[in-house]
Amino acid sequence: MSKETQPAADATVVPSVNRRILALAVPTFGQLIAEPAFILIDTAIVGHIGDAALAGLSVGSTIILTTVGLCVFLAYGTTSQVARLIGAGRRREGLEAGIDGLWLAFIIGMVVSGAIFAAAEPLCAAMGARSDVLVNAVAYLRAIVFGLPGMLLVYAANGIFRGLQKVRITLVAAAGGAVLNTVLDLLFVFGLGWGIAGSGAATLIAQWFMGVFLLIPALAWARADGASWRPRLGGILHTAGDGAPLFVRTLALRTSMVGTVVLATHMGTQVLAGYQAVNSSWNFVINMLDAIAIAGQTLVATELGAGHRAQARAMTDATGRAGLIGGTVIGIALATVGVFAAPLFSPTAAVQHLIVVGMIVLAVFLPLGGWMWALDGILIGAGDYRYLAVGCTATTAVYLPALVGVNALDGWLITSDTARTVVLWAVINVLFVGGRALFNGLRIRADRWMR
Repeated sequence: MSKETQPAADATVVPSVNRRILALAVPTFGQLIAEPAFILIDTAIVGHIGDAALAGLSVGSTIILTTVGLCVFLAYGTTSQVARLIGAGRRREGLEAGIDGLWLAFIIGMVVSGAIFAAAEPLCAAMGARSDVLVNAVAYLRAIVFGLPGMLLVYAANGIFRGLQKVRITLVAAAGGAVLNTVLDLLFVFGLGWGIAGSGAATLIAQWFMGVFLLIPALAWARADGASWRPRLGGILHTAGDGAPLFVRTLALRTSMVGTVVLATHMGTQVLAGYQAVNSSWNFVINMLDAIAIAGQTLVATELGAGHRAQARAMTDATGRAGLIGGTVIGIALATVGVFAAPLFSPTAAVQHLIVVGMIVLAVFLPLGGWMWALDGILIGAGDYRYLAVGCTATTAVYLPALVGVNALDGWLITSDTARTVVLWAVINVLFVGGRALFNGLRIRADRWMR
């Protein structure tokens, strides 16, 4: 029986697939949580400076996370490209594609950092920040922004590691970066009295530490297989071209998230402060789920590169189940932890209450999110970028008007901060997450995405 006509799964294949997913997902999670963990640490420390500082952090960190998120193709595109080439037996070409991604990451990082630094104040003001919130947002953004090239190098380097299925080193880098960020955060914010700018500076240093830490072995492994380090204009442009639909996809998603922050800003400082704490936690747990998705992405891309569609389908089914189960377990943990962890983010009782409410609403919908993110990773691994771009753009086209509608109802039907928080997180999960789940589920039912 040929590989192409083998059954999708049997008693031995399913456990084997699950083990392979787990072996990649656990260390991949370490890399994925780096940037959200930095923001989460910043949130916990800055929250004790004051509500205006925490609200300012929400605006500044949203701009940074949006920028980093827009460049996620550096990791996702490189992962699927490297994995497919290696699966096809073209290892050196795969590694050179990874090097092209590193050069592209550095160029984008330097150009974008300079632009954001220059436009920091109008960007923060455009998101609704005013008065003390604006001052804090600008201070944080300008302090952290030149760490962006280091973080983008992390994304691109991890595309190489995932494609090679050598991801344990990413866990070491993330742990080291988190420890360094925490120590420097406490030193700069409280020890030296630098305030919110000290938090941004600490994260900048941690980002470059991770970037250099991962760049060295990535280049060494590439050289060992005969891959050239030199910038290749054709390869860089090819990587950028492949990433264009992923950029459109992520632009649509980040536009939705920016719109959410703008709505939260209009709902008041305490709602925005509570949103920041819950959103930081959400970004953290999303990456637990994304680790499952990327593990499946890597394995499916490798099997498709080798022409093994039956195995790719088995891995797709296993990854979807793992995402659903992971979302359920993490959701229960999130709701439980949220009740006790709220004081870590803010000393204000009203903000603590809103954090608990937001955590519980988010936890209810997390199983759906886990399944959706799993399928998202699979489709990226298959290179189905255009479909993802269309689906996410359509979701955003529905989601943004819904935010406008919620804003119109605020103060009329939505009259308390508790109600505002419930509605905010319900709309995010029903429309933003649910819309993407619908598009991904419809696509995965047939086999066209494998082509």
